Amino acid sequence: MDIEIQLANEAETVAAGERLGRCLEMATVVYLDGDLGAGKTTFCRGVLHAYGHTGAVKSPTYTLVEPYELATVTVYHFDLYRLGDPEELEYMGLRDYFSDDSIALIEWPERGAGVLPSPDIQVNIGQQGVGRRLVVQALSERGRRIVTQIKAL
Repeated sequence: MDIEIQLANEAETVAAGERLGRCLEMATVVYLDGDLGAGKTTFCRGVLHAYGHTGAVKSPTYTLVEPYELATVTVYHFDLYRLGDPEELEYMGLRDYFSDDSIALIEWPERGAGVLPSPDIQVNIGQQGVGRRLVVQALSERGRRIVTQIKAL
């Protein structure tokens, strides 16, 4: 089960993230896939906006994770682009980030293969003409509920 959306610009990418954010459940794991500059962090900004975050959203390329403690949920935004070895995630206490009252957004998840939990949602962002093509794919029962909700919006 998946959704495909054409995105003409940055504002539409943020809006698509907000749409997903309004439907996420606690303990959801979202993998984000796309080339450098595809709009993964911009999409994450939209998800965070759905929870009331109004500040800047930067890619945590060097820190690997940026926590956002919001009114109703903690969202952990991971960027694993510079991760040298998936085992490094174990040393930083990775398991503590995945709880029943948080949401995880993970850019470059393939770099944490074998250590990361399985995703509920896979988001793929790719270049298409002058815009982007966004595909949201459900990979678990939780993911299917979320995608069903998104389609209903």
